[in-house]
Amino acid sequence: MDKEKTKLLEMRNIRKDFFGNLVLSDINLSLDAGEVIGLVGENGAGKSTLMRILFGANMIQETGGYEGDVILDGKTVHFTSPFDAIEAGIGMVHQEFSLIPGFTATENILLNREPKKKNLISEVFGDRMNTLNRTEMDERAANAIEMMGVDIDRKMINYDMPVGHKQFTEIARELSKEQLKLLILDEPTAVLTEKEAEALLESIRGMAARGIAIIFITHRLQEILAVCDRVVVMRDGLIVSEKPAGATTVAEITRNMVGREISGSPAAAQNSNRAEAAGTGRTILDIRRLWVDMPGEIVRNVNLEVKEGEILGIGGLAGQGKLGIPNGIMGLYPAGGEVTFEGKQIPLNSPRNCLDSSFAFVSEDRRGVGLLLDESLEWNIAFPAMQVQNKFLKNYLGGLIKWRDEKAIKEVTDRYIDELAIKCTSSRQKAKELSGGNQQKVCLAKAFALEPRLLFVSEPTRGIDVGAKALVLEALKKFNRENGVTIVIVSSELEELRQSCDRIAIVSGGKIAGILPASASVEELGTLMLSQVI
Repeated sequence: MDKEKTKLLEMRNIRKDFFGNLVLSDINLSLDAGEVIGLVGENGAGKSTLMRILFGANMIQETGGYEGDVILDGKTVHFTSPFDAIEAGIGMVHQEFSLIPGFTATENILLNREPKKKNLISEVFGDRMNTLNRTEMDERAANAIEMMGVDIDRKMINYDMPVGHKQFTEIARELSKEQLKLLILDEPTAVLTEKEAEALLESIRGMAARGIAIIFITHRLQEILAVCDRVVVMRDGLIVSEKPAGATTVAEITRNMVGREISGSPAAAQNSNRAEAAGTGRTILDIRRLWVDMPGEIVRNVNLEVKEGEILGIGGLAGQGKLGIPNGIMGLYPAGGEVTFEGKQIPLNSPRNCLDSSFAFVSEDRRGVGLLLDESLEWNIAFPAMQVQNKFLKNYLGGLIKWRDEKAIKEVTDRYIDELAIKCTSSRQKAKELSGGNQQKVCLAKAFALEPRLLFVSEPTRGIDVGAKALVLEALKKFNRENGVTIVIVSSELEELRQSCDRIAIVSGGKIAGILPASASVEELGTLMLSQVI
């Protein structure tokens, strides 16, 4: 980058604590116009807090503000709300979607900035009676989408959008803002297919060429090296490394992130005895002719047997049905067919029946389905087991009165905070205050506390850094090994399934295209993925 350019952004000596817990310490970060930096670090390293300061998030003001200076275009700024940041030319695409249900892509892209046109009534009664200029809205949305270099349907309603479509709609919304100078992308490729991710990386290059600066946060380190000018690594609230992307490697970034080497090998190589026995045990879950009506997913005719005590992986391309299988079985979307568990038919379209049958589910949508965001970690982890199984309750008057066992609730929460290395201030911290990866660990802890016989886990490491990913996968293997729990893991990452599972079922075109041992090559699994693609 040209060092003579005026710095677009400087963050100087930034410090932030939450109720005495220091989460950012003396952060100094700068950014030129048109520069792309990759901001990486383990979940809880401080990335999200730093970006919240830059974007004027309300929670920063509500928890005492911050120390240090934020300088934009040479002027010191202090944003007290995201509206201030947006007006100053900063946009942010959050890890979790913030689209309006029932609105089209165009309506979401131009929300609160819709062009209006006058009519006879507004001429009499004033501008409040103006109508939307749909033609101009469509043109502006089309221009924003074109800037990304991808093709999405502007008229598609949010309910019907596949996740990749939603992500591009979020990005287009920011690009449609004429004053945009700096764009923060938080895990934008986590929900995208490889082809969609490649298109987004090319789009990032195009944005930078037009002078838009970008802070790119992702745990896919190869993408950082492919698109960024610099790589900034955070650990424990500090910047521990800052290098040109061409002068570092994935291995070096990983070491700086976690302070240790990360290794992994397929489960079949680690547990040869289990690999040889994979698929030969007693069938515990039998799925026949399953169909699921889930937007963005195709589940037409799934037939699958899950063996007792195994870890079965389900993989496949986006939209081909892998996410629909657990969501349909657990009753979150309309489904049909037959599901038998231990010889007993499980009624579909009834989440409570599944829970009563000793099923548990960790959803891919941790904020929408998995968490009570405004409640404490204690309540999040203990409440499902309390509600379904009467655990963590004290009985009085022969059971006529039940009351929470606060000691037992705290003990189980502290246990999983320790086992899963959940970074938090205490067991009473609210779930919404945690980083995305730590929220995912809370979802796992909630499922573990149910002590299920069968556990579905969808996208267990989406948005989780490399160190936490290894910890979460090991926690699932340990839960399976020590408790004999049968686990079904749904994941978009083949290597993750190969490291964790005994067998891998590939879904394509809404059906099971084939089942292979975890020792199968990526090429064999990839061939199955493409076998019936629609």
